[in-house]
Amino acid sequence: MRGSHEASGAGEAYSPAEQQFNRRRRTAGLFGGPILFLVILAWPSALPAPAHRLAAILSLMIVLWMTEALPLSVTALLGPTLAVLLGVATVQVAFAPFADPIIFLFIGSFILAEAMFVHRLDRRLAFTALASEWIGQSGLRLLVVYAAVAGGVSMWMSNTATTAMLFPLGLAVLAELGRSRKNDQAFAKYALAMMLVTSYAASIGGMATPVGTPPNLIGKGFLQQAGISVSFTDWMLIGLPIAAVTIAFVVVWMLRPAASGIQLGVEAQHAVREELRKLGSLSVGERNVMIAFGLTMALWVVPGLVQAILGQPHPVAQRLNALFPESIAALLGAMLLFVLPINWRQRQFTITWDEAVRIDWGIILLFGGGLTMGKLADSTGLAGALGQWVSGTFPGLETAGLTIVFTALGIVLSEAASNTAAANVVVPMAIAVARAAGVSPLEPALGATFGASMGFMMPISTPPNAIVYSSGYIPISKMIRYGIILDVIGFVVIVAVVLALAPLLR
Repeated sequence: MRGSHEASGAGEAYSPAEQQFNRRRRTAGLFGGPILFLVILAWPSALPAPAHRLAAILSLMIVLWMTEALPLSVTALLGPTLAVLLGVATVQVAFAPFADPIIFLFIGSFILAEAMFVHRLDRRLAFTALASEWIGQSGLRLLVVYAAVAGGVSMWMSNTATTAMLFPLGLAVLAELGRSRKNDQAFAKYALAMMLVTSYAASIGGMATPVGTPPNLIGKGFLQQAGISVSFTDWMLIGLPIAAVTIAFVVVWMLRPAASGIQLGVEAQHAVREELRKLGSLSVGERNVMIAFGLTMALWVVPGLVQAILGQPHPVAQRLNALFPESIAALLGAMLLFVLPINWRQRQFTITWDEAVRIDWGIILLFGGGLTMGKLADSTGLAGALGQWVSGTFPGLETAGLTIVFTALGIVLSEAASNTAAANVVVPMAIAVARAAGVSPLEPALGATFGASMGFMMPISTPPNAIVYSSGYIPISKMIRYGIILDVIGFVVIVAVVLALAPLLR
């Protein structure tokens, strides 16, 4: 989907120190990546030649991804290109994963989310909830609903777009609330909580569905390559409890103390209702998007429910799964947007191609490159060798131990690099090590995937963090302190839920 700048004009802001750190990190990657590539390529190895060359390519890609020395999508294209040039794979094999069905699930869901943005349906849903009479003058209720909206919307849209949408509204509420509370410590705590939860809830909510955040689809794709199919309903069985429990913790731990003694004035309530009033009545375009999105959700969820009720071997369940895989459901919903009219006489439809192509093609290329590297690592024997080395170096790690290790690794990497890059690095590693250890890769891969969606400590960890940091209400020390605690809690919740519920998917 589009980035935060396009989504609402909300910008990402870094301090001079952070900007200098980013420059140094990228410079280190530009020089360190190629040097590491050449060293590994020249180093004697017992690996087969294709696996050895692929190890050098993957090392280069990991450095470039972690340092963001090149755009992530460019690095994703560099990997398959080098694989062809070094004789690791033919061009047909190297680029075939760019046409994997999961790629089309990305495309379809991104177009649906773009249509929500174009017709401002996302804003209507958010502002309708925030203008609820139930909130009244309660500062706590406003924060709770605000967090629920951020989490709910990000289940279907990118966390960046969700944050960019809610960020201006949060600023407007704080501006009205702060008029009479200058230099008020209670207001400062409230503003900090509102800004942080804008980012945190959007990132947490995205874990609930496969389409909520790119790492989810990346993890789902790598599992599918490993022969493990996780349906939309199966994913929600695990992702939804993780998101719900973590957001509930945020409410009790951060929002409730911050809202103590805060009452909303008429002006703050008016700021929210004014945003809803500006949208006017429900438009034809919004209705059409609701129809297309409703159909897609039904096709995503119903086959899994039928399978749960009738059992996987039942002919009806098998037929539904064969006819409506997630990618086909997403494409059907997206294509419906091009035929549902807004004005038939003028042949004006719900979405135009010019609007549809504004989705984030870079994420799609990044995912294709990651799938290619995962497939080549498996076919050349590199993944198996890596897995055997890790399992031999750390013997005795079973399902629980591997899930703990790779969940933690996903969280750590998500603080140092983008969530999508972290998932591309750690998920295939988790699958390879689990296979070498002789255990199911399902739990370690899911733990790594959900862990890669964290990253709450620094403005540079995720675009949503950078957006809310630009508000001026968040001291960097506070973001680090709250982010560390939330990372730890997220780690505990992810490991506990994955180990408890993932066995039900087998």
